[in-house]
Amino acid sequence: MKTSSTKDAGLDARRAALALLDAVTIEKRLLSEVLPSKTERLVPSERARAQRLVTEALRVLDRCDRMLGPHLTKRPAPHVMNALRLGVFEICELSEASHGVVNSYVSIMQERPKASHFKGLVNAVLRKVSDESAKWDALPAPMLPKWLRKPLLADYGKEVVAAIEAAHAKGAPLDVTAKGAAADVAAALNAEVLPTGSVRVPDGAQVTKLSGFEDGDWWVQDAAAALPARILAPQKGERILDMCAAPGGKTMQISAAGAEVTALDISASRMKRVVENLKRMYLPAIPVVMDALEYEAEPFDAILLDAPCTATGTIRRHPDLPYSKDGSDFPGLFELQEHMIDRALQLLKPEGRLVYCTCSLLIDEGEEQIRDALVRHPDLRVDLDALTIDGVETDWIGPEGLRTRPDFWADRGGMDGFFVTVLRRS
Repeated sequence: MKTSSTKDAGLDARRAALALLDAVTIEKRLLSEVLPSKTERLVPSERARAQRLVTEALRVLDRCDRMLGPHLTKRPAPHVMNALRLGVFEICELSEASHGVVNSYVSIMQERPKASHFKGLVNAVLRKVSDESAKWDALPAPMLPKWLRKPLLADYGKEVVAAIEAAHAKGAPLDVTAKGAAADVAAALNAEVLPTGSVRVPDGAQVTKLSGFEDGDWWVQDAAAALPARILAPQKGERILDMCAAPGGKTMQISAAGAEVTALDISASRMKRVVENLKRMYLPAIPVVMDALEYEAEPFDAILLDAPCTATGTIRRHPDLPYSKDGSDFPGLFELQEHMIDRALQLLKPEGRLVYCTCSLLIDEGEEQIRDALVRHPDLRVDLDALTIDGVETDWIGPEGLRTRPDFWADRGGMDGFFVTVLRRS
């Protein structure tokens, strides 16, 4: 298999980063889907460089466009625009030597017959941007694409959306959930125990090299993502269904508490990952690969439904999301969530509890879903008392449930956007 030579390694990484950015913004594919195929010919260091380049550029893509705007009389072809964006990012954010950046992207343009006539444009524009790079730091936080920003403005207002965007631009720290005592894990990792019990690890850590990874002392899980299982409060001896289990963080929380947990997921490949994670953690669970809407079993004491959603609450970790989607699939997801809530209630004991959650910022996938569920099932009620666990601030809780946002705990590094609630029959 061909690998990068030392001479063209930087060019290879840039070429791969451009292919990845094209896949996300033009083909509307998730970065995780295309990374293997677009970087397989690169040596590990250049593969990492390409991934880092495209990931961080996506985080500030709006800023790149602002820098380019004054120098473009009209927007060029998407592939050319993406080359310009990457060039701007390298020059302005990474402070790379402009001549090397410009020469690389001009060379990449020459490789495509349909783009070769843009090499002069790329050369001229990137040189102009280099002369004005001091303007970069004065630009506002990158704004979300209009298709997503508009509903968020309707849900939260301009001030909150601006705070969310600022949190997205900063990225996300590494959070882990301890199988045992959080304080012991924090001491081993020189980390901080957060108010909700998660452990926040210092930046720059390579996960697999950290103390306790091989021994199964902890697993990676955002502080907000750990809340649903904490709110569920699994007890020893309970039969609990984790209804959409992959990648398995919540399954492991339930298992570590001593409950008998069935991990249900429609994807065999994702369930394989759940099983691998359970094995590393030395935790038991019953894996089932099946469509949750078709699953049959004896009623459970409790159910955790982390429903399929837009994942808009995880953008600070996955900055490709706003550019790999356009909102056209949202209505179908909203309808699926309704069906899954109804199915979960059918699988629940009359006195049982259902924790519903989504890693979404959209009210339609959280508060609105619960309002609709209460209309469809008049015997349901929201158990607000169950949401008041350690570390959860009172103003995070509304009539329908708990809402977290990326701008919460801003001084600590933020958290993912989640909605969590507990439903019981009256």
